[in-house]
Amino acid sequence: MILTVTLNTALDLTYSVPALVPHTSHRVRETSERPGGKGLNVARVLSALGHDTVVTGFAGGPTGALLRELLATAAPSAAAPVTDALVTVAGNTRRTIAVADRTTGDTTQLNEPGPQIAAGEWAALLSRYEELLTGADAVALCGSLPPGIHVSAYAELVRAARAAKVPVLLDTSGEPLRRGIAARPDLIKPNTEELAQLTGAREPARATRDARRRGAHGVIASLGPDGLLALVREGGWRARPPASVQGNPTGAGDSAVAGLLSGLVEGLSWPDRLRRAVALSTATVLSPTAGDFDRAAYEELLPRVVIEEHAPAA
Repeated sequence: MILTVTLNTALDLTYSVPALVPHTSHRVRETSERPGGKGLNVARVLSALGHDTVVTGFAGGPTGALLRELLATAAPSAAAPVTDALVTVAGNTRRTIAVADRTTGDTTQLNEPGPQIAAGEWAALLSRYEELLTGADAVALCGSLPPGIHVSAYAELVRAARAAKVPVLLDTSGEPLRRGIAARPDLIKPNTEELAQLTGAREPARATRDARRRGAHGVIASLGPDGLLALVREGGWRARPPASVQGNPTGAGDSAVAGLLSGLVEGLSWPDRLRRAVALSTATVLSPTAGDFDRAAYEELLPRVVIEEHAPAA
């Protein structure tokens, strides 16, 4: 079982318009709503790949109830179950609104902050998390922190996973990443901007090396359309998609996390994990629905991902 933690879950709303023009009214061509937040996106892809997955985090209010209903109704059609272990809170789960411009392919994202989390609700989450770790093969800690959660929350969750001897991947940003990396997660997966904020270095190879020195055992840097840069105990690699693609990048990084975790629990080599992560990420950009991946594109891309050994400069 793979456990994903989304402390700031969301109901993701996507509106598709012919063209997004500021200061005007728009007719929405298509709408969709789905359970969201980075860890739930990871779980959805893991489920499609056939991995039993458990999601935990916070959900509350009418929006949280709808999120859980959608999560339950989506499960029967998946290749493997996604089990709901979310903790109910008093506040209302946030919404995220993505406006997809069909003309340019760009997406504008509006993210609400999330509910205020009380001390007792955080304690309930910790208790559930520690119980779930006993049956987990790997855990992903994903996304932003809701109001009320202390900035060292991910560091606390990393330490609990390491004490339980469960491999842990951390995917967050800013001060939560800075505090979390000091707890020595097995992997972090920042993008180039997040790496620059963490290390002060703009050059990805140098920033990746510096991030590993700060405590992460392995760093998988997302280079956007240029793929991934990996620096782990076993070595360094650059993984690139075979060609650039146009589409909606929403959820592409979460699909990469799902590829890395699934490859870990299946015992794949690092080049094969990275190949899967890049193929899934690219296939997510090509999907007509934000946050899903195009399976046919994934299967076609997988053998064509370019893997090169890479040693970051000293």
